[in-house]
Amino acid sequence: MPTRDKPAPQRPKDPPMPSHAPQDPRVLAASLVAGVLSEGRMLSETPLQTQDPAARAIARRLAQAVLRNLARTETVLSPHLRKPPMPLVHALLRVAVVEILDHGQPAPQIVNAVVGALRADRKAAPAAGMANAVLRKAAAFEGWADLPQQRLPGWLRRRLRNAHGEDVVQAIEAAHRTAAPIDLTLKPGARAPEGGTPLPGGSLRFDASVQVSALDGFAAGNWWVQDAAAALPARLLDVRPGETVLDLCAAPGGKTMQLAAAGARVTALDLSQARLARLSENLARTGLHAEIVCADALAWTPAAPFDAVLLDAPCSATGTIRRHPDLPFLRKPADVEALVALQTRLLDRAIGFVKPGGRLVYCTCSLLPDEGEAQIEAALARHPGLCTLPLPPMPFGRATPEGGWRTRPDDHAGGIDGFYMALLGRADR
Repeated sequence: MPTRDKPAPQRPKDPPMPSHAPQDPRVLAASLVAGVLSEGRMLSETPLQTQDPAARAIARRLAQAVLRNLARTETVLSPHLRKPPMPLVHALLRVAVVEILDHGQPAPQIVNAVVGALRADRKAAPAAGMANAVLRKAAAFEGWADLPQQRLPGWLRRRLRNAHGEDVVQAIEAAHRTAAPIDLTLKPGARAPEGGTPLPGGSLRFDASVQVSALDGFAAGNWWVQDAAAALPARLLDVRPGETVLDLCAAPGGKTMQLAAAGARVTALDLSQARLARLSENLARTGLHAEIVCADALAWTPAAPFDAVLLDAPCSATGTIRRHPDLPFLRKPADVEALVALQTRLLDRAIGFVKPGGRLVYCTCSLLPDEGEAQIEAALARHPGLCTLPLPPMPFGRATPEGGWRTRPDDHAGGIDGFYMALLGRADR
C-alpha cells in the first residue's frame, strides 16, 4: 500500500526549454528541481522528456545533489541575484553551481552550456546574460566545503531533536549529505557479484554510481536491491519453510522476496496495481513465488489467519531522506498526522490477520516516534493479548524502551535507512 500523498497544487509553469535542450542532463535536472520546489512534485513522479536512459540517470543524480545542497547554492547565488529568476532558470543556476563547486566540473564548459540552453529558447533567452554574469561570479566562490550542511525543515528538525537530541540530528543531517549507496540482498546460496563490500547482517554494498543491471547475476535473479536496514524486518520475522505469511503494503517486493526465499508461502498485498506490477517483475526475475493480491488492507479479509504477518506501513519516509532528498521539501506536519491515523488502523487490522500464537512485525521507514515507538505502546494498550517478543542480535541500531528496534542514517559508514521495527506475538484466544 503506497503512501497516500495529496495532489500537488497547480502552479504557473515555466516556458518549455527548446526541443533539443531536454536531452541535456543539466536541463532535465533543472526541470526536476523546479518540479519539487515550485510544483510540489516528487522526483519519482516527474516525467523527463528524453528516451536516453543515461541522460535520465545523470539528471536524477544532479537533481538529488542540488536538493542535498540547496542552502549552499543559495549562499553562493543570492548575493548576485537582484530578484529571484523564474523557477526553471533558478533551478538551472543551482545545477550549474553544484556541478562547478561540488562536482569540480570546468566552469567555462558549464557556464557556456547553461547560457546556450537559455538562448535557444525565445522566452528564456532574456535570462541568458544574467546567467552568464551570475555563474562566472559564482564559479569564483571559495569555501564551498566549509558551508553548513543542509538542515532539515524546522518542524521536522524540532521533532527529531526532541526525540533523539541535537547531536543525533546533526549526525543524521551529515549522513544526508551524500548519495545513498546501493545495497543488495542475495538469494540463499546465490553467487555474489564481485566488487561489493559485505555489511553486517548479510547485505552487499556498492557505490551509488554502479549500474545495477550490469552487475553479475542480475538477469539470473541472484539478488535484488534493498537497503541494509530495509532487509532487517523480514529477517526479524524469521519465517520457516511452509509457514503462511502475509506481506502487507508489499510493493515493490524486497521483503516479499526475502520471505519467499526463506521457503514461506507468501501472500503479497498492496493497494497499487502499478506497484504490484513491479513486484511481479521482481518475482519473475528472481524465480520466486508469492500470491499477489491488489486490495485495500482495511477492507480485505483473508480466507484464514496467517502464521506471521509483516506490515511495512505507509509513513513519512523520513528515514530515507538520504536517498530521497526531495522529501524534506514536500512533507508537512499534517501529512504525518494523517499517516499516523492510517498506521493505527492498519496495525489493528494486521493483528487480526495473525493466528493465536503467531507473530507480527510492524515497521516504518520513519525517524519519528509517533510512527514507531508510540504506535506499539498504544497497540499494546489496546490489545491485551499482544506482547513484544525478544529480539535476536541485530547488526545496526538500538533497542527502544517499549521493546522495539530503531536504526538511523548515521548508524553505519555510508549510511543506512532510518527504520523502526517491532516483533509482536499474539497469546490471546
